[in-house]
This record gives sequence, structure tokens and C-alpha cells, in this order.
Amino acid sequence: HTRCLLSRGLGDVYKRQDILIIGGGTAGPMAAVAAKEKNPDASVMLLEKANVKRSGAISMGMDGLNNAVVPGHSTPEDYVKEITIANDGVLLQKGVMTYAENSFAMIQKLDKWGVYFQKDETGEYDMKKVHHLGTYVLPMPEGHNIKKILYRRLRRHRVTVENRYQAIRILKDAEGNACGCISLNTRTAEILVIRAKSVVMCTGAAGRIGLPASGYLFGTYENPSNCGDGHSMAFHCGAELTGLECYQINPLLKDYNGPACAYVTGPLGGYTANSKGDRFIECDYWSGQMMMEFYNELQGGNGPVFLKLDHLAEETIQEIEHVLHTNERPSRGRFHDGRGVDYRTKMVEMHISEIGFCAGHSASGVWTNEKGETTVPGLYGAGDMASIPHSYMLGAFVFGEICGVNAAEFAEGREFAELDMDFIISERDRILAPMKRTDGIPPSQFEYKVRRLVNDYLQPPKVTKKMDIGLQRLIAMEDDIQHLFARDAHELLRANEAQHVYDCAKMAAVASMYRTESRWGLYHHYVDHPETNNEDWFCHVQLHKNEDDEMVCKTRPIDPYVVELDDNEKNAYSQMRVQQAS
Repeated sequence: HTRCLLSRGLGDVYKRQDILIIGGGTAGPMAAVAAKEKNPDASVMLLEKANVKRSGAISMGMDGLNNAVVPGHSTPEDYVKEITIANDGVLLQKGVMTYAENSFAMIQKLDKWGVYFQKDETGEYDMKKVHHLGTYVLPMPEGHNIKKILYRRLRRHRVTVENRYQAIRILKDAEGNACGCISLNTRTAEILVIRAKSVVMCTGAAGRIGLPASGYLFGTYENPSNCGDGHSMAFHCGAELTGLECYQINPLLKDYNGPACAYVTGPLGGYTANSKGDRFIECDYWSGQMMMEFYNELQGGNGPVFLKLDHLAEETIQEIEHVLHTNERPSRGRFHDGRGVDYRTKMVEMHISEIGFCAGHSASGVWTNEKGETTVPGLYGAGDMASIPHSYMLGAFVFGEICGVNAAEFAEGREFAELDMDFIISERDRILAPMKRTDGIPPSQFEYKVRRLVNDYLQPPKVTKKMDIGLQRLIAMEDDIQHLFARDAHELLRANEAQHVYDCAKMAAVASMYRTESRWGLYHHYVDHPETNNEDWFCHVQLHKNEDDEMVCKTRPIDPYVVELDDNEKNAYSQMRVQQAS
């Protein structure tokens, strides 16, 4: 095959690995290690478009676990109930249960590897309550070293790491199984074709769909390298995506675009307040219902909204500063200094993030079941790009491990598939085209236009006429792709990212208009259909590519629950607003 590639004019690098992991952030390293542990003789490659030492959503560490199911504090059944309620009942409960049952074992594994979790004076995990019902938050005040720990594990298991390669298309064999990918070196613009027996996608959220309020392309809530690569690749290879109308929208610090971190501040006495300093929501756990109350307060006469810490004791504020200014987003302290904001004397202004797709905080992503399988055989998904809702970092680790094991089992005994050479050559020409042009549209301008259209027409409150205009404007932009221009390999990376962003924007419009009801609070607040309609829409909305390569939707029934809820529990997240005394 190497000779065949060269003889047909590719002249590119060709490799083969038993198991290919795409994405080196959170789930990817865990999947690679798990695959190697399952089959030490298998060849495993981890492909990362940045550098695995500092990549993904946890590139600068993490300040806590948001969903730790620890015996003595909660049970898997408790957690499944909590997430079912938070997600308005539309979820694969078996997937959430699989996470919950493996949560504590993963905490223990990470602890053994050297990840530090806060413990109380008896040596037990120091759990905190933030969620509406249960206790699931475990602080990580020294969580800045987590990427170093993962990297050491990759080295120890002799995983092949290819940094600076952007995966762009998934390859499939004649039987429809995933069998590798086409990738681009982001420094040299060389094509790398990887043939594999199974593929695990761990590409993170689609965090660059909307524009942040600051207007900066990369000033997003999510790590801006997480632009929807996996969502686009899944769509183009024929996999189903789900819940894309259930946007990710988060509360954040105004203009900083980092989380206000109720998980850190809430257990220590901080809370979300309106401009009068009054608390207006019962629970700071992120959900669409909570975000609707946040939005209503912003739009009403009591906005802006703030993080209130100025009533706390000095030692408490120092503890908060230590965690928030050294983990995950350590530039936070410098940002506050530049604004003249001191937690002791001022409330911190908050705002609403741009829209995105993310199962980590919401329920939107590539459809995966409790085994991490997508609808394409041999293709697995874990972390923020997959569809198990409210997964966060710990869920990425759990399903990374599950996918690594299952991908190794799928690959075992299989032969390497024959490659579709015509497809590879066609894709190579498409990928490299922007660098062949002498002039054209810069990727930043194309991406800005896409994301401005998203903000103008697709973000909630959703209106049919607006979304239809937005979709038509996006469809018209397809002609612009033929004029994208890149001066070097880095701009070529941006040109391909911009096309993935473009795909995600269209997905957001198509899925949102298909579900003609309102659900998940602000996430899918549909003005033309303001009520929740369980009779017709208590189901998943699956987006996929039909035989004519069109982007279409269909419904999927919700699998039978493994944990039933009573009527009072079902309504718990609909009662978020603090009630005024009569």
C-alpha cells in the first residue's frame, strides 16, 4: 500500500496501527492506556493536533470533580436520578448508570496514579454538595499536574504519540467499519494516512460554534482548539449525532469566558446573585432550567448577575483564590487584577456563554451507547464529543477506559482493511486546496461570518423564521469554501477547523428546527413552540447524513429506564427560583 500511495502521486506518510485514538486531552490518553492494558501486544497510536502534554479542556489542570459517585455520599441510582431530572428525562439511562457504577473505581485509579483529591481529617474524600439533590463534588486544589500524570502513563505503556496532526476524515472499509483516518501535519502540511482496525474519537466539545460576547474568535468558554472536529468527522462518515438542539450554554465570568466555578465557591458560601446582591436560584448546578432563570434575571430589571463572595471570611477567600488562580485557568487572578476586582470588596460580574455542543455539561454529541459504540462499527466515542450527558472530566476518563477496552477487543483478530484510494486522493486535494490558491478568503473571516450568523439567528430564544434565515445564509456560504486561502500550514489548520465549525453550525439549525417543542430550559427555548410536549417529543433527535448526502433528522425512542422516578422527583429542576416570602 505504501508503494501504491506513492505511485498515484500522493507522496504522503502512511502508517498502520491496530487501534487509533484521536484526541489527546482527557478521554484519549485514558483510552490509549486502557487499550494497551487490554492487549499489550497491540499497536496503539494517540493522534493530537496540539501536544499531548498540554492539550484539551484540562490542559492547565482541573479544580475538582463535578460528578463523583462516592460510597457513603451517594449511590449510582441516586446519580442516575439526578441526571435524568436535570436532562428532562431525555437520555440513555444505561449509559449514565455505566458511568456511575465505574466512577469510584476511576477515582481510586487516578488517586493511585498520583492525582490529588481533597480529603478530610479522617482521610476520606472531602465531598461537597452543589447539585440540586445529591452530593457529588470532590475538590482538587492541586489538580494542575493531571496532564503530566497522564503523559507518564502514556510513556510507561509505550503508546505511540503523534503530536501536531489534525484528524480530518474517518476512513471506512467496504463493509462500513471504521478503518483509520486522514490527518494533516499542522506544521508541515503533510498528509498522514493511518490505517487501523478500530478508532476511538476523543476530540472534545464543539466550542467554537457561537461567538463569545467579547467578539474574540478564541475567547470561548471551551478550550478553543475543541472546535467540533469529531462532530464533523462523525457526520461525514455516516455516524448519528444526537441532542444537538440541546445546546451547551454556561454561566461565566463576564469578558473572561471562564466558569464562575460554583463547584469551588458554592460549598464555601459563595453564590449567584442579582444586582441587588440577592440570591435568586436555589441551586448553582448547571442545567438548562438554571440557565433559564439566569437569562430571565439578566433580561429583567435585576441584572446584571454576579458571583457574590464579598461576605466571606478572609481565610475562605484565600482558599478560593488558591484553587481558582492556580488550576484550570490560572490567568483568572491576573484578569481580576486588571479589572480592579477583589473578591473581598466587589461582586464579580457574570454573563452567558456562547452556544456549543458538549455532553460534558449538556447532552449534545455523537451518539454513543453504554459501551462507547457509535452507529458506525469499529468507531467509538468518549468525553465531551460523545452523548452520555453531564459527563465532565470524570466521565471522559470512565468512558475513555471503556472505549479503549472495547476498541482493543474489536481490533483483535481483524485484518487491516483495503483503503479506498480514490477517496483518499480526493480528500487530500480538498484538504490542501487552500494552500494551492494565490488569494482568497482568510479562514478567520470565514469562521467569523459563520459564528456571527449563529449568534444572530440560532442562539436562544429560538424563533423558526430566524433559524430558517440563518440556515439559508449558512447554506449559501458553502460556495465560499472553494475560495478559502491559507498562506502556511497553520492557516491550513484553521481553514479545516473553520469547515468543521461550519458543519456544526448547520447541525445546530437543522436539529433545533426539527424538535418543535421547548425543553431543557434555555438550551432549547423555542418561542414558536413554548411548551414541553412529552406526547410527541419524549424521544431523542438523531441527526445524520442520508443517501443523498443531506443533513436530516429522525427520532429514536428512549430506551427503558433502569431507575424509575416519582412525579415529585421529575419536577425538582423546574423549581429553581428562590421563592419570595409572602
